[in-house]
Amino acid sequence: MNTRMRRAAVAVAAGAMAVSLAACGSAKEAGDKTKESGADKGDAIKVGLLLPENQTARYEKFDKPLIEKQVADLTRGKGEVVYANAKQDATTQNSQVDTMITNKVDVLIIDAVDSKAIAGAVKRAKDAGIPVVAYDRLAEGPIDAYTSFDNEEVGKVQGKALLEALGDKAKDGQIVMMNGSVTDPNAKLFKSGAHSVLDGKVNIGKEYDTVEWKPENANTNMAAALSAIGKDKVVGVYSANDGMAGGIITALKAAGLSTLPPVTGQDAELAGVQRIVAGEQFMSVYKPYAPEAKAAAEMAVALAKGEKIDGLISSNVDSPTTKGVPSVLIPVVSLTKNNIKDTVIKDGVYTADEICTDKYAAACTTLGLK
Repeated sequence: MNTRMRRAAVAVAAGAMAVSLAACGSAKEAGDKTKESGADKGDAIKVGLLLPENQTARYEKFDKPLIEKQVADLTRGKGEVVYANAKQDATTQNSQVDTMITNKVDVLIIDAVDSKAIAGAVKRAKDAGIPVVAYDRLAEGPIDAYTSFDNEEVGKVQGKALLEALGDKAKDGQIVMMNGSVTDPNAKLFKSGAHSVLDGKVNIGKEYDTVEWKPENANTNMAAALSAIGKDKVVGVYSANDGMAGGIITALKAAGLSTLPPVTGQDAELAGVQRIVAGEQFMSVYKPYAPEAKAAAEMAVALAKGEKIDGLISSNVDSPTTKGVPSVLIPVVSLTKNNIKDTVIKDGVYTADEICTDKYAAACTTLGLK
């Protein structure tokens, strides 16, 4: 990922609105009026939140409520979050942006289904004087700010964990790489990071870009890979996230493998954590959603009020259409059975009781989780 050192980033909401008011007076006068109206609004802002899908548990369980809470805290309970989920449909998400524009939200937080397809909608929002914060995925178009995790580092963490699990057997067979959707710019970065660690150290038998990140597509791909390579020759599986890991593990079990090869994941979903406890999945990537949500809310609220965000920014990132996007990148953690207590339980993501249902009680006791 191309990042640069901190540099000032100026909120553009006032300038964008000034264009629409040019017919009413000089550019300076329009800008002054915009600033005054933003000040008059105070904390009573309207934040549009657009999330990409609901198959991955994190969006509805973590991201949405965390952002809502942060906006409420930052606006003394006066700010409103208007929410929509695209359910993995890029066309739907474009329409949702248009609805948000019609409803005159003051700022948009967008986690794009398709980073390229959203660019036109981002421009329409900007033309309407609505600043846009890209959330979790680097949307194309004239975005004002971006927050996510260091996504190439995510892939490196996954690759290193897989090598650790394989040990001196890394080249005894072949691994399967199950990457994410090509419409998600993060998937490309996960893939790049993983390859930078794995290439030359493992034999990659099959590699797939999984349509829409769907577990059922990963399951189908894994079944095909087992048929092509031979189930006894697969020594490990790189899976870009936990949802796909579930589909992969189902395919491995269906093939009759009594001892499963190590499988990676990402997102620390409850089902993924439980598979780690049970020894079915080797690891996941724990991404602390609270700081990501906080960064998005802080930037969105500031931009909605026409304030500068340079004090919030930790780096700059280039998208294919926009250079030097002011960004906040959050570090990630490799989650294995050895640090469940010190990560997702300690941070309050899950309780031990939520993880350690009857099915996993014995394994939890062995790990000291109960």
